[in-house]
Amino acid sequence: MKKLMLLLVVVLAMTMAACSPSDNGGPTKRTYELALITDVGTIDDKSFNQGSWEGLKAYAEEHNISYKYYAPAEKSTSAYINSIDLAVENGAKVIVTPGFLFEPAIYEAQDLYPDVKFVLLDGTPNDNDWTNGPKFKINENVYSVFYAEEQVGFLAGYAAVKDGFTNLGFMGGMAVPAVVRFGYGFVQGADYAAAELGINVNVKYTYLGGFGPSAEYQTQAATWYQSGVEVIFAAAGGAGNSVMAAAEANNGKVIGVDIDQKDDSTTVITSAMKGLGVSVYMALEDYYAGNFKGGVSETLDVTVDGVSLSDDFSRFTTFSKADYDAIFKALVDNTDNVRTNIKGDAGVEKVTDLSFTNTAVELIG
Repeated sequence: MKKLMLLLVVVLAMTMAACSPSDNGGPTKRTYELALITDVGTIDDKSFNQGSWEGLKAYAEEHNISYKYYAPAEKSTSAYINSIDLAVENGAKVIVTPGFLFEPAIYEAQDLYPDVKFVLLDGTPNDNDWTNGPKFKINENVYSVFYAEEQVGFLAGYAAVKDGFTNLGFMGGMAVPAVVRFGYGFVQGADYAAAELGINVNVKYTYLGGFGPSAEYQTQAATWYQSGVEVIFAAAGGAGNSVMAAAEANNGKVIGVDIDQKDDSTTVITSAMKGLGVSVYMALEDYYAGNFKGGVSETLDVTVDGVSLSDDFSRFTTFSKADYDAIFKALVDNTDNVRTNIKGDAGVEKVTDLSFTNTAVELIG
């Protein structure tokens, strides 16, 4: 009986400790100082969400700061704001939102939570009123980051053609600005390399309509490979996994996107990467140093290593690190009009409106 009573006392003590009162008289609540809200993808999408999350996670763990991610219930501004509300309730001081879909949510949240800092990737806050013309506003608590996708798309297209591929494909998730810039740069890089080599290349070009894995996307990619396409640049988030599966079954090759995707499939010869993790890490470093770039919107390009191909060249046949360094330097230095010839403007209605000298583009859909 004494042992039983002692056990009950211990359990009661542990229960009381777990429910110890906070300053306001309620139970102690776990708080998370850093937060990330996912967009339509998942935290392990091997693409945009994951790259951003890895930067936040690395900084938090290196500096012993609590952190958490939140997945909205649906793809809507109200759902994004609900997740932001929850993050703030849980103690978030800095919230990272990856993707242009967060633009209207941050437009509202920056006023709702003036003491919270927001890092908005691939977007700038606006009210999303495209009927009357959107209103843009970026408060001092928002840092807006863009990436020069057209430049790294150019590098990917250039590398593919220089490595001997002449039948290329581009599969974008949706025709959103970042994806459009990836695609337009890709085709122009291929054309630039083709002109250097004095050859002609062909590019099939489409937008899939989504960013998640799909049997339909895999079938479409397989059909392309079977028709002679040798390598597909899959700027499509998780849908890129479907392209990789098709490549594996049809002896095709893939160019990954956003982060280094070489570990996802042996078919991935390189990846068109954004400095997602690095830019999130640097934004947090600035915040804790008292130098948060509030009220600023900037584009990270090759001049600051904001975009690049992966540093593993072992899956190329002939394209080398030296070849890459040369074209990368040409972009940085703007020699031979390389940089000014890259048009990644989403305002161009379709890729076939661009001018090519050695490239035939088949726009599908």
